[in-house]
Amino acid sequence: MLMGEGAMAREGARSKDSAKPGIKEVAAVAGVSPTTVSRVLNNRGYISQETRDKVHAAMERINYTPNDIARAMLNGRLNLIGMIVPFVSSPFHAQVVQAVERTLAENGFKMLLCNSANRPDLERSYIDMLRRNMVDGVIVNSLNIGAEAYAEMGLSLVGIDCDLGEGSVQIASDSYGIGELATRRLIDDGCRRILCLRSNSRMRMPANKRTDAYLDVAEQAGLSALVREVEFVKPDDEKGAVVAKILDENPDIDGIFAGDDTMAAICLNVMKQRGLSAPDDIKVVGADGARRTMTFMPDLTTVRQDIDRIGELAAQSIIALVNGEKPESNTKLPVELIEGKTA
Repeated sequence: MLMGEGAMAREGARSKDSAKPGIKEVAAVAGVSPTTVSRVLNNRGYISQETRDKVHAAMERINYTPNDIARAMLNGRLNLIGMIVPFVSSPFHAQVVQAVERTLAENGFKMLLCNSANRPDLERSYIDMLRRNMVDGVIVNSLNIGAEAYAEMGLSLVGIDCDLGEGSVQIASDSYGIGELATRRLIDDGCRRILCLRSNSRMRMPANKRTDAYLDVAEQAGLSALVREVEFVKPDDEKGAVVAKILDENPDIDGIFAGDDTMAAICLNVMKQRGLSAPDDIKVVGADGARRTMTFMPDLTTVRQDIDRIGELAAQSIIALVNGEKPESNTKLPVELIEGKTA
């Protein structure tokens, strides 16, 4: 009987698949049972290091690659974690992602990264995609939609700077402390007209407490508040135009709490274009203290978060949840003022 091209292609694919080595072949080369190979692959039960080395050497020798989908069908998981961030180009989020990925890899997990660009439609589509891709849990650093959308996934959840509801874990820095340290630093330096820049106030994020702290400290000092919103996800030139307009409309500004270090850099650039300098004309304090930022702006006065620790704890927490454990549900990390030359 003759086969059409499609049938021949399918038959060829089956022949090629059947030629791939499997667990039995690995076991034969390693001199162990298929059950032992399976336990090594799935990290189940006690296996001596010598046996593990034999199995891995056999896998390499016959070019055996474990089938993730088959493994998921066997033990109910892929060891795959989804992560949603608002904009991965941000120095803060980039460093968090690196710490998460490193910690996951050290524990045998992989990461599927999603960049939501602070768009609710993208965030919803990523939720659907992560569900379809059988992830074991999700780390969220972007909450532009209701937490119930994540709860409906029925997966282990960790929120970085966001509360995803009952059963989830939240990892955050002391956001109120960030705003308090930055504002007090400017007031102690003699500033009386302090601009506070914040991102979208509609986003339900603990980071909003930075502004709350600014308002409280300004009121305690008898100062009138000046809070303006800048969409941090916008291109830098658009954010710069907003800052320029604010400075032009408020020439008495003598201090800026920039919200984060990227905005601090934009403020300093706009000031330079207007012949203004920090700290002589306007004092500027940022927030985050990401490595990439401090490499290029070592003189920036900022409030530093322990970004690596945030990522490590987020990864450790999602792994614990996936494994049926109960990690600390709400962790708040301390922050510190880094003295620079811009305030």
